[in-house]
Amino acid sequence: MRDVAPVLTAAERGFEASIDRLKHYLRIESVSTDPAFAGKVRQAADWSATTLADLGFDAKVVATGGHPMVLAHHPGPGGSAPRILYYGHYDVQPADPLELWESGPFDPVIVDGPGGKRIVARGAVDDKGQVMTFLEAFRAWKEVHGTPPCAITVMLEGEEESGSPSLEPFVRGHRKELAADACVVSDTGMWDARTPAITTRLRGLVYVEVTVRGPSHDLHSGMFGGTLPNPINVLASIVGELHDRDRRVQLEGFYDGVGELPTEIRAQWESLGFDELEYLGGAGIPKPFGETGRTTLERMWSRPTLDCNGIFGGYTQKGAKTVIPAEATVKLSCRLVGTQDPQRVFASLKDFFEQRLPAGCRAEWHSHGLNPAIEVPTTSPFLGAARRGLERVYGRPAVLIGSGGSIPAVGLIQRELGIDSLLVGFGLDDDRVHSPNEKFDLACYRGGILSHAAMLAEFAAVRR
Repeated sequence: MRDVAPVLTAAERGFEASIDRLKHYLRIESVSTDPAFAGKVRQAADWSATTLADLGFDAKVVATGGHPMVLAHHPGPGGSAPRILYYGHYDVQPADPLELWESGPFDPVIVDGPGGKRIVARGAVDDKGQVMTFLEAFRAWKEVHGTPPCAITVMLEGEEESGSPSLEPFVRGHRKELAADACVVSDTGMWDARTPAITTRLRGLVYVEVTVRGPSHDLHSGMFGGTLPNPINVLASIVGELHDRDRRVQLEGFYDGVGELPTEIRAQWESLGFDELEYLGGAGIPKPFGETGRTTLERMWSRPTLDCNGIFGGYTQKGAKTVIPAEATVKLSCRLVGTQDPQRVFASLKDFFEQRLPAGCRAEWHSHGLNPAIEVPTTSPFLGAARRGLERVYGRPAVLIGSGGSIPAVGLIQRELGIDSLLVGFGLDDDRVHSPNEKFDLACYRGGILSHAAMLAEFAAVRR
């Protein structure tokens, strides 16, 4: 095994320069969901590929039906060392609402926070900052040894924040180039600022949009109110029936495939000392809420949900306009666990609405993504290697946690490439992901760089 100690020293020595490189990355307005930013998205892809090329990778920007992919390979030192696939994304969420930012969303600044210095900008932690943690680890290995200790493939996408429509065809079309022994993803979080974590459970996602249509056009509420179905009233009534008094979802067959936690996992979660009141207090909520008889960690990590993410219809501007609208729309997301089938959940959701629509109304559906839940085997030798690398940097064992979020690429990689992903992230609960004033603690950025450098050494020792 090549000595990792001088690599860690090199990463520490170059940390200030790594902050400057991150700032440059964050200045690129790579908002994938808005066509007005398409040129900036391409600029971020080019910057990513150029950076990888500077680190000794054979890197290229690959065109897709949407935003481009970045694909890079490094042969490593040769021999029997495994090949590791690194996945991340260079696109970011829109910065709106702009008026809530305390500084320019694409003008990164370093500010003081409770945990020390932090960098504030859109994409700071999701996911440019986390992508930079492994790029800077590669840089440190190159500086000291001239090469990483493993063969490495890097795949960065530019549509993660807009549904990843090009990812599946890209992976299917590049199976041979993406072949690896394990995948590393840094798009998750730590347990706390001092305790590293590996996420072994990701909830799946059914995200749909349904529009209820009624009258052929907007109508005067005085002339037509009470005489025909109002799409807003109809939609609100159906949404109100989605949960019972115990906050359980009322779709037929929704809980098929939802199992109870294994005893050992429940015991481990209970030992984490999670303070649910403190966690919820950060969101301005004074006490827990959700499915009756479940803890907050269970509700986040091992229970399915159904939420309304947006609802609109009729007149929504200032002042009064008394209309019966022709249509109303709701965006709904289901977070899935276990072996819940996304297609069956979607079908059940459609049936639930159709059964409750009054005569004269119809529903139109649009899917924004159907993805199953993921569980990563905890017996993988690569997971053990990752834990050893993390412990070397943090001086304490990494905890195995779940995540309430979804990363569709992880399921795709498992299904199409036949490999599991190590979800090793360095974000914190207060990073304001997808919100104004998104940030990344510099201590977490530093810890991420050192951890990826240390994990690479451990991966190299895994025999295939």
